[in-house]
Amino acid sequence: MEKIYAKLFQAFGPQHWWPGETPFEVAVGAVLTQNTNWQNVEKAINNLKRARALDPIKIYRMSNERLAKLIKPSGYYNVKAKRLKAFMSFLVEEYGGDMERMQQEDTSLLREKLLSVKGVGEETADSILLYALGKPVFVIDAYTKRVLSRHKLLGADEPYSGCQEKFHNALGRNSKLYNEYHALFVRLGKYYCRPRPVCSECPLKADL
Repeated sequence: MEKIYAKLFQAFGPQHWWPGETPFEVAVGAVLTQNTNWQNVEKAINNLKRARALDPIKIYRMSNERLAKLIKPSGYYNVKAKRLKAFMSFLVEEYGGDMERMQQEDTSLLREKLLSVKGVGEETADSILLYALGKPVFVIDAYTKRVLSRHKLLGADEPYSGCQEKFHNALGRNSKLYNEYHALFVRLGKYYCRPRPVCSECPLKADL
């Protein structure tokens, strides 16, 4: 795992991911990015900013209809409005809408609580934990699984927990490393390890 990281970092350099001005904005982005690209998420977040509604209490009190209209660029906006409202209910009712209070929660307990929020799956929960809160939890996404399965480092049907455990065991608990490593996988998956891969130019084309 360390050798892959070294190759990717040498090829791409630091990724400065996840974009967001505040932990709350990052968390909102983690919910909205499901089944869409980041450019669409940025449009939705900018709509919230222009409406002065990028605030946990304001979204918590907002109607689903208005929220759906504001986040429409993110796609599946009616579903995502419900999911975002569910996350706001959790944030406001458990932590008074304060991301710093949430950050102080034990990581394992907080992950369990996040997964109980309707519409928050493992990838979304871990994205919030790692990118918004700086918790040492590796995010497993389709890019990561695609890269590692193509290099025979895990089975294509490996469960999320099994993939994640490989990184935790190999790298120790290091949130900064996890942040950069996952972002590098995203870069690799977008431009090289695509469904129809560009293997000839891939930084990992040599034997690992």
